[in-house]
Amino acid sequence: MTARVSHLALDGSRFEIQADLDLGKSFTSVVDVDVDGHRYEFTAGGVGLGDEVVAALGLPGFGEELAFAGGTLRIARGAVTDPRTGQADAATVAAWSGARHSLVTSLYNVSTAEVLGVFSTLRISEGPDGIAIAPAPDAAGTMLGRALVLKEVPGLGLLEISGRTRDAVRELPAWAGLALSSGELFRDTLSNGSAYLVLATPAAVVTVLPLQGTAADAVPEMLDSLAVSVRPAPPW
Repeated sequence: MTARVSHLALDGSRFEIQADLDLGKSFTSVVDVDVDGHRYEFTAGGVGLGDEVVAALGLPGFGEELAFAGGTLRIARGAVTDPRTGQADAATVAAWSGARHSLVTSLYNVSTAEVLGVFSTLRISEGPDGIAIAPAPDAAGTMLGRALVLKEVPGLGLLEISGRTRDAVRELPAWAGLALSSGELFRDTLSNGSAYLVLATPAAVVTVLPLQGTAADAVPEMLDSLAVSVRPAPPW
């Protein structure tokens, strides 16, 4: 049976996805934000995303909690060692939580005032299907990059979805792809030798990283039913 889901990306665009696949897994959205020349990566997901990031970094947990922008801003701190250099940095995870979703970023060597300064440059809006952010009206030095939606599909792999922008089209392989009902499918190889695929639909570009054990030759048939429509971000 055809499944349908709606996911709000961090830049305010909304992705409507349908396919004869299991689309029940949760999703995350990622965007780079430039604040006065400093780049920060923000990720939106479920309310437990902040705890997952803190655990992955090995931090002791959230030690500060503040009311902020209609939600709760929690801050965790601890030392994180770079495995390549052995250098330890003072890491900070800041997680804003609303009713159903959260917005998380990692920073280094910053104070609580600096964390608030970064978040204050953003306007945060939570919807039933995700979080959107935009530069605050007085934040002239804040710019958002292209937002991605990341979604795991059981039996297939990880989908990385973006709108079909000029930049996204420019990054497509130069050779002709395989024609599917859903669009044009390209196959390429990562530097470690793993295969990945890129599906260019009329509205979106979908990079597919197959799960271990998923036969790459079976992916085209699974993607043939995939349809993605994109509603652009509304004016703020």
